[in-house]
Parts: sequence; C-alpha cells; structure tokens
Amino acid sequence: MSKLTLGSYPHLLGFEQLEQLLQRSAKSGNEGYPPYNIEQTSDYSYRITLAVAGFGEDDLSITVEDRQLVIRGRQRDDSDGRVFLHRGIASRQFQRMFVLADGVEVGEAVMENGLLHVDLTRALPETVVQTINIRKG
Repeated sequence: MSKLTLGSYPHLLGFEQLEQLLQRSAKSGNEGYPPYNIEQTSDYSYRITLAVAGFGEDDLSITVEDRQLVIRGRQRDDSDGRVFLHRGIASRQFQRMFVLADGVEVGEAVMENGLLHVDLTRALPETVVQTINIRKG
C-alpha cells in the first residue's frame, strides 16, 4: 500500500512545504515535559504558557529556527556539598518545539510565578485579487 501525500492530489499545487512541516512536527519528539497551554487571546494572537518551575530566566532560551519556535531549558546542578535525604525535584533539561505558520510572529516572553508566557501574533491576511489577461493565440 502506498502512502498518500499532498503531492498525490493534483488540485493541491505547491503544498510540498506544508507536508514537510507536518512530518517535522510529528518527529519533534515532544514528551510531556514541561506541560504547556496554548490559548487564543484574540482573533489574531496566541499565548503559549509553559510550566517551568525551578528554571530562571538565564536557564531558558527561546529561538525561532526555520519557522519553528524552540524553547530550551537547562538547569545548573546546584547540589555541590549538599546531602539530600530524598531528591524528588529533578534538574532536567528540555526542548519544546512549535511549528509556526507563515505570518506568525513571536512577541515578548515573560516569566511569572514559575510560568513562561510567550506571546504570538498573526498578521491580518491580505486579500489579493489578480486578474489574468487572456491573449489571442
């Protein structure tokens, strides 16, 4: 059985890049850590909130790489000379990726009470009407 792709539909022209984005998103390997919310704050804006308790601003990095929002966290091991009787709070690193559509821009990022908020806005789509002249052949 052959795998159906967007290229196998003759009326969908130029969507190969969308198919690549879907495949990349499926392979991103996002586990459940850290937990996150995505909320729509208006018709053209969104907010991603990650629960990053224990991480400071210096432990986090936010980049946009090839239309992907990448949020990374790396905690420093601060257990030098400390004796733990129980260690249930793990220092771990993470990478969380979100695929961005064309026209979505990353705004500001704010840390608040152990939550990292990243605001996104989508530009209003322009309506383009193009008239094609028919020449006599």
